[in-house]
Amino acid sequence: MAKIATVITDMFEDVEYTSPKAALEAAGHQVITIDIEAGKEVEGKHGEKVKIDKGIEEVHASEFDALFIPGGFSPDILRADDRIVAFVKTFMDDMKPTFAICHGPQLLITAKTLNGRDATGYKSIQVDLENAGAIFHDEEVFVCQKQLVTSRTPKDLPAFNREIVKLLASKES
Repeated sequence: MAKIATVITDMFEDVEYTSPKAALEAAGHQVITIDIEAGKEVEGKHGEKVKIDKGIEEVHASEFDALFIPGGFSPDILRADDRIVAFVKTFMDDMKPTFAICHGPQLLITAKTLNGRDATGYKSIQVDLENAGAIFHDEEVFVCQKQLVTSRTPKDLPAFNREIVKLLASKES
C-alpha cells in the first residue's frame, strides 16, 4: 500500500484533511503528516488537532508514493518555506500522485509546477492558477495525466476521495 506525505500546518481546513485521510486509510494506505518540525501539534480552522509525524528536514520525496495537500490557510503558510516548496515540486516533477483540494494548489503554484496542467481549486485562486499556467476546470474533481487530482471545496470531498483512492489503486495494479 502507498505511503502518503501530507504537508500540513495550523489553520488547515479540518474536513479537507480528516475526510481524505479516512478514505486513504480505509483503502490501506499510510498517511504521514509533515510540517516544519516533528512532534508538534497543529490545529485546524475548526479545532481539529493533528500531531506532526515528521519535520521537513527528516524526509525526502523518494520515501513516499504520493503527496496530499489539504486546503485552508495551511498551504499559504507552508509555501513561505522553500524546503516545503522544493519537497512538493519533487513529487510533481517525478510524476508521483499528488492530491490538492481547495487552497492546496497554492503550494503547486509556488512550486511552479502547473504550467500546461489541468486543475481546479477554490474560486478565489482561479486567477492564480491561470496565471501559473494551469488550465482551470470548474468541476468537483479533475484528474490530470493520471497524476494530479484537484478539487474545489469540502462539498467536493466524495468525488475527491473516490478519485485519489482510485488513482492509487491503478498504480498498484
